[in-house]
Amino acid sequence: MAHQQNTPFQEAIEAAESLPFEDREELLEILRIRMAEERREQIASNAKEAISAVKEKRARYGNLEDLRKDLLRGDV
Repeated sequence: MAHQQNTPFQEAIEAAESLPFEDREELLEILRIRMAEERREQIASNAKEAISAVKEKRARYGNLEDLRKDLLRGDV
């Protein structure tokens, strides 16, 4: 039988599985909250970059037909 190497991910799973049920539930809730916070930070960063691009005239916007024309001209 092949030896399975423990990855940090597998080790994290095993550590979580060794916790009592209530602690695993709390861990899941903490991870959900932290992931939501991280995602909000990503969205805020993307929004700041988009606003900056618009202000610096680096952004393009329009309707679907405008996008189609830009793509066909190779402007994108």
